[in-house]
Amino acid sequence: MISIFVTVRIKPGFRDQFIAAVLDDAQGSVRDESNCYRFDVLQDLNDPNKLYFYEVYKDDDALDLHRQAPHFIKWRNAVKDWLDGEPERIQSTTIFPTNQGWELQKPHLVYWS
Repeated sequence: MISIFVTVRIKPGFRDQFIAAVLDDAQGSVRDESNCYRFDVLQDLNDPNKLYFYEVYKDDDALDLHRQAPHFIKWRNAVKDWLDGEPERIQSTTIFPTNQGWELQKPHLVYWS
């Protein structure tokens, strides 16, 4: 599995619009992409304009498909002028849960809107 930890900073005044856009992307990712196992959106405790995304994909192909998905393209186009600098990305592989653990979890994941 591939995991990505992304840090984004949002320009002041765009937080609410950014969050609405990223929630649409995150929900579309876990709902519509069979090989996207997780897409969490987190807010920094000390800076409400700093968000983190934690994403897990089956492999490089799944990540490439994510970047071509309509909900991702819609998000990218919507937020491009709201970002305060370039996103910072850290890519890694998962140790726990194991690959088999992620595969077993997927059908049971529940997401709220």
